[in-house]
Amino acid sequence: MQNAGDTDVCLFIEPYGEEFWMKPADSFEVVSLSDRNVQFSVVITAGHITVWLYEDGDPYNMILDYEVVDASGRTLKCGHQNPGDSGVS
Repeated sequence: MQNAGDTDVCLFIEPYGEEFWMKPADSFEVVSLSDRNVQFSVVITAGHITVWLYEDGDPYNMILDYEVVDASGRTLKCGHQNPGDSGVS
């Protein structure tokens, strides 16, 4: 998916609630690490994209192993580019 807007967009992966922030022009891909038949459910609201991964589209059979990668193929960690994260530990 790509953020074609001019503001940050939060990509939310359920059921864990992991978040990845997309700046304008960023492209991310959600990749299943399962070899099963994976289908995605995507809900888009203002400033948010929520993704659920299901086996065969069955909402009771969720896929929990996935990664989010950027356009260069780099695996991203939960909280990537969070605008509220100062980066100070």
